[in-house]
Amino acid sequence: MNVHILSPRFEEYLSQKKALIERSLERLLPPVDEEPRIIHESMRYSVFAGGKRLRPVLAVTAFEIVGGQGDQILPLASGLELIHTYSLIHDDLPCMDNDDFRRGRPTNHKVYGEAIAVLAGDALFSLAFECFLGKGMTEPIPWAILGQISHHIASAVGSRGLVGGQVMDIEKYSKDKQLPTLEQTSHLKTGHLIQTALECGAVLAAADQGALAALRDYGQAIGIAFQITDDILNVTGDARKLGKGVNTDAARDIVTFPSLLGVEGARMQARKWISRAKESLSRFGDSAWFLHELADYVIQRQS
Repeated sequence: MNVHILSPRFEEYLSQKKALIERSLERLLPPVDEEPRIIHESMRYSVFAGGKRLRPVLAVTAFEIVGGQGDQILPLASGLELIHTYSLIHDDLPCMDNDDFRRGRPTNHKVYGEAIAVLAGDALFSLAFECFLGKGMTEPIPWAILGQISHHIASAVGSRGLVGGQVMDIEKYSKDKQLPTLEQTSHLKTGHLIQTALECGAVLAAADQGALAALRDYGQAIGIAFQITDDILNVTGDARKLGKGVNTDAARDIVTFPSLLGVEGARMQARKWISRAKESLSRFGDSAWFLHELADYVIQRQS
């Protein structure tokens, strides 16, 4: 597999945006000493356990590409990370994927118990929608825009999005061993929220329909490529780098891209989606340089 060397510009941009998001999350989350302390401690435990902050960074990038300025994007971007963290807490539960480790640390329910873990996820979910509806924003945003954003995100995490994809995964829809089924599952449980992050960042900056369509296409493509890479790393990755177990998909008898196509076939499929992602950015020119490099990062990452 050819490895694209990421530029110092990419690394610096990513680092800067992650730092902004970390500070925003710190401001938005309830302090750990506020009662009931255990739930706020549990929420913070998972939010600040590390992570790529991919979804909020994508929202910020889309906002900037279409001409958005200022920091009103940060609460929206932070809310997307809260949604993502909620989903990870719930996915790790014994009734779901039953994982003991996440990002190199014991999963939330291993530290706080199942009941608090469930409630921490619920609390993060509700706090996220406070953010989407204006919490922490430094200037008033029209309710029509906030409503549109909230609608998009609610759809992306419901039964026609993240929840639906997780159901397809649990119910092993991919047992039919059909590539379209596997790609649809991946889009719903991973790609839909990534796609929506880009779309909502652009909506906040009043993007035109052509820009929105291009960013949606990019998000769908890198979302599926991201899940393919996750599946490959579950077979070939280093548990210490991943911060979680490997070969867990095989242990749960889950059909994945490597099990269906072979590892090299899965890599070829990821590269196909990455090519599609890059093609969708043609209208933006050099302003989308970060998204071009991010596409390469998605399939060469080791964690």
